[in-house]
Amino acid sequence: MAGTWRGSTIREGTAASPALQSAVLFSREAGAVERPEIGSTTRSKSAAMPMGDKRSDAKFVDFIDVEKMYGNFHAVRRLNLSIGRGEFLTFLGPSGSGKTTTLNMLAGFERPSQGVITLDGASVDRLPPYERNIGMVFQNYALFPHMSVADNVAFPLSVRKTPKAEIGPRVTRALEMVRLEQFKDRKPAQLSGGQQQRVALARALVFQPTLVLMDEPLGALDKKLREHMQIELKQIHEMLGVTIVYVTHDQSEALTMSDRVAIFESGAIVQIGTPDRLYNEPSTAFVASFIGENNALDGVVERVSGGQCLVALPNGLKASALAIGDFAPGAKVHLTIRPERIELSPKGGATDSRFPATVDGRIYHGDHQRLLARLPSGQLLTVKIKPEATIATGETVELGWSASDCRAFPADAAATNKSSTTGKNP
Repeated sequence: MAGTWRGSTIREGTAASPALQSAVLFSREAGAVERPEIGSTTRSKSAAMPMGDKRSDAKFVDFIDVEKMYGNFHAVRRLNLSIGRGEFLTFLGPSGSGKTTTLNMLAGFERPSQGVITLDGASVDRLPPYERNIGMVFQNYALFPHMSVADNVAFPLSVRKTPKAEIGPRVTRALEMVRLEQFKDRKPAQLSGGQQQRVALARALVFQPTLVLMDEPLGALDKKLREHMQIELKQIHEMLGVTIVYVTHDQSEALTMSDRVAIFESGAIVQIGTPDRLYNEPSTAFVASFIGENNALDGVVERVSGGQCLVALPNGLKASALAIGDFAPGAKVHLTIRPERIELSPKGGATDSRFPATVDGRIYHGDHQRLLARLPSGQLLTVKIKPEATIATGETVELGWSASDCRAFPADAAATNKSSTTGKNP
């Protein structure tokens, strides 16, 4: 049997799982535009848009000069952010950085102190949450304990007065999508944490919202289940094409699932971009330290040339780095270098910075090791090495890196960065 949907065909024997095939069938009801083939990494940004709709996809959600104050406390600072239709955007940042407040303003649980929020071209500032056609998945799932799984999923349809003849089939398809159809008669207390999370996801998607908001929905799961659910969420998103705004403080979660990530600090977005761009090209010392693991070194600029600078470190050591900002000789800077970018016993002239170091220890991670190497200045660096490497504690090694892999930031910006960033689609 084959089911065809505007040029995309699901055939028996393809790699698509039954859950993903259910997602495609479920999405068909929404009148979505053409979808990519199963397994394609390319997704239409016009996903789930009714045929004939000519409105801009790039500003499906738009924050315009949005601020939120709680008394004298500035929770969100002059936020300008556009989210594309069908995009998976993650708000990432430490606790208190403004990411959940921003999500709550979009959901309608909070009202902006200043500015405008639009959804599909219309202002939603005065609309109550139930009129925004937004699905919500919370960290605690918020399931009704006295209702069965099927009744929990059906609840959004019943309050929207969906005809009873439609509710059953739509609930069935939503549960098939999250692989829980066999548990439809159970109560939430009879399910595991991961299964409850899937019920919450099915409930958020069953009424085919234009936008789904997720506030740390995987935070209560164990590591293995959380990683499994990250993959499932990403696959369901790619098949449905629904717009998702996700909040987390888990950087690996953000890098795994997102089309773009917005990094929040002190109520402002300090950088927004694709996961690989944020990891490889952080624009501030805060982003460099928050995304992935980084070694940090402090020093003073000796020379600047061609976008690179030579930095004097303690005990007479010197390092070359990319200059991120305008530096003059004598300026204090903060260097960051990823553990995997540091070479052990570098050969020839392939590196711009070379240092002797003493091995303090190793940490085994299965697919790699973390070597703890101490410089003559006393600074401890972490170096990513192969799992089979055998280096004894106390052994002397040489470390090195290329200037293009090391970034130098102004030292005063390393401690704090409160500037607002406009988060527009590229």
